[in-house]
Formats: sequence, structure tokens, C-alpha cells
Amino acid sequence: MDIKDLIVDDRDRGVFRVHRSCMTSAGLFEQERERILDRCWIYLGHESEVEAPGDYRRRTVAGRPLFFIRGKDGQVRVFLNSCPHRGAMICRRDAGNAGVLQCFYHAWSFSTDGDLIGVPGEDAYGPHFDRTEFCLKAPPRVDSYRGFHFVSFNPHVEDLVTYLAGARDYLDLVVDQAEEGMRVVPGSNRYTIKANWKLLAENSLDGYHLLPTHRTYVDYIAGFGTDDSGDTVSARPPGAAKALGGGHCVSENISRNGRPIARWHPIFGEEARERISLVRRRLVEKYGEERTYRMADTSRNLLIYPNLLIMDFVAISIRYIEPVAPDRMEVTAWHLVPREESGPALATRLDSYLTFLGPGGFATPDDVEVLESCQAGFRATEAEWSDISRGMLNPSPGTSDELQMRGFWRQWHAHMQGRNTTNVQDR
Repeated sequence: MDIKDLIVDDRDRGVFRVHRSCMTSAGLFEQERERILDRCWIYLGHESEVEAPGDYRRRTVAGRPLFFIRGKDGQVRVFLNSCPHRGAMICRRDAGNAGVLQCFYHAWSFSTDGDLIGVPGEDAYGPHFDRTEFCLKAPPRVDSYRGFHFVSFNPHVEDLVTYLAGARDYLDLVVDQAEEGMRVVPGSNRYTIKANWKLLAENSLDGYHLLPTHRTYVDYIAGFGTDDSGDTVSARPPGAAKALGGGHCVSENISRNGRPIARWHPIFGEEARERISLVRRRLVEKYGEERTYRMADTSRNLLIYPNLLIMDFVAISIRYIEPVAPDRMEVTAWHLVPREESGPALATRLDSYLTFLGPGGFATPDDVEVLESCQAGFRATEAEWSDISRGMLNPSPGTSDELQMRGFWRQWHAHMQGRNTTNVQDR
């Protein structure tokens, strides 16, 4: 099937369908690497993961081994994790601290800013040996926004701020919740899903599946009751789904389940009520009622195209998807918290995160099972199409509609055809 025919997008009839070969074809998967992963900005890590000079973190990004490290000058740099001499990986641990980076194969040594500073037996090389030719190599483009670091293997990619488009406002809503900035809690949740990577991009934005798939969690929360005293959300409009440009999309909901940042719920315990109220008052003083409402009383699942999710729901999760094969992805999730939080406040947030988003939480195992079930179902090749039409004719689509997934798929389809699109408009 020709790439242009893989998606049916009939806005007049309100029909949007995706051919399931998009999730099974090895040929399409390789084209995705070339036309999307090799050309877009891809998330690498957060600045707080490398706090001190010499701190480094190892990552796999779009199939490449990379690491990022904070130099003695305080600058964060990103390098390909491959020795310029014979190719062995420089960083062999996921995290650590080093004043000098040494390859274990032939002991070539590099400074934290990537310069070759030591070659055993260097006098055996000829007079034209030039250390500057063997510095650690960086990806073609490296940039950051509000502490989130990205790389691109496309030297001609637009600048990061332009690329992020409308997603910037939602990143700001996350970062501005903290008085002293955000930090990633040490450790991560890493797991493999035997399904196509785009299914998790869809699922993470999908409000339609919450009640049937996560019914156990909904019932669990309901068992704690609600707190409607001084309710700030009752008169507000319901949540909304938006395409933010460039494939970035968001699902934003009014939260009645409580949010550790500044919305108390009985699940947090009575002892947390005043502490959370104090945080809310600080936010109101700094940002006003309306922006505080958006930070504290609404939750958001944000997709930064193509494969980064910021889940600002019961807690804040950074979820990175690494496509591995047409039917396999590797997922890494980190917990993002305000730097100033500690003690009971941090414990409340960690518990909230683990209860829903943790490896043994209410949501993650459910989602893994359902996505692997979808991938298994795609073996029934006679059933060719998946439908993502819900709410397409709704002039004000909600979070249980599917505008946000259509925004992702429209950008994917454009890139696979060698085009671009702002994909803001939908019906």
C-alpha cells in the first residue's frame, strides 16, 4: 500500500482510520527511523540528572548510544557513546561521575568537554597524528528548554523553541509549579512492551479508555471520598483535547482526584491539607487565580512529538519511548518533583506517583497488557483498519474524543510522505 493511502482522513464525513500495517510493517518502521526519528528533536534527559561536574548519564536515543555530562565549567554536553579510536563505548554504566573519561579497550582518555587528553604509546604514531581529529563526537544539534535537553541528528532541523510550538506553554505549566525548579528523582522505571511504539503515544493521550481499562483505580480512589469544600472546579468547563502544532498534542482534564502540587484529596491524609493549601496560596500570589487553577486543578497528558510524554496527572512523569522494532518498544519513565519538596510532602508525591504510574501501579500494567493485546490482534490481517474518529464532528472535542491522537497521526503521515504540517485545526 502506498504511504499516502495508509490513513483515511475524511473531515466532511468525520472518518479517521489508520491502516494497521503502520504498526506491523518492518519496511515502514525503517522509514520512520529515517523520516521521523532521524529528523526531529528527540528527548535526551533533564538537567537535574547531572547536577555536579563530572556527573553523566547514558542513554539510547533513536537507536544511537549517547551520554550527557556536566563539564567542569558547569555546561552540559552530549556525546556519541563511541570511542573515536575503534568504536568501543566510553560510558559502560548508566550513570556515574568521572573527572576523565577513559575507553576500556585501548585506554584513550578524554576530558569532560570531549577533548582527547591521553593516548598510551602516542609516540608510536607518526608526526601527523592530531589529537583534535579524535575528540568525542556530538550529535549535529543539541539544545534545551526549561531544563529538558533534546538532540537532533538532523543538522537542518528548526530551532528547538520553534519546534516545540504550543507545547511550550504546557512545559511552562509544569516547571512553574516549583519554587526552586524541578528535579528528577534518582532511579527510573524501565520496561519493554511487545507492541508498536505509536500505540503508547496514542494510549498516553487517550481519555476514552480510562473507565473500562483502569476501573480498579477509579473504584479505589472513589473509596476515599471527595473533598468539595471550597471547590474551585465545579463551575469550570470540562477538559479539552488540543493539537498544539508540529504533532504535539495535549489532553487536559479537570482533576477531582487531588494533585500533590496544590489540590488536596482525602487519599493524601488530613495532615497534608494545610501544607497543600500553603502551596496553593503561594502559587496564587505569584501567578494569580487563573494560572494557579491551570496548574493545580487541571491535569494534562502532553505528547511532545514524536516520542516524549509529560504526564502531569496524579504526579509528574517523564515517559520516553524508544522504538526498537515494529512490535517492540523500550520505555523509560522518571518522576519529576519540585526541588524544594522533602519529607512528608515528597513522600505524598512519591506515593501518588507509584500508586498509579509506578511499575506495580494501577495504570502501567493495565496499559502494557492492552497494548500487547492490540499488537497480537493485528495478526488478524483481514481486519485492516483501526478507527480514531471519535468526536471528529464535535466542534468542542473533549478528552474522551480523539482529536489529540489524530494530531499525532497527521504529523506522522505528513513526515512519512516527506511533508510537514502544523496540524492545529480539526473537526
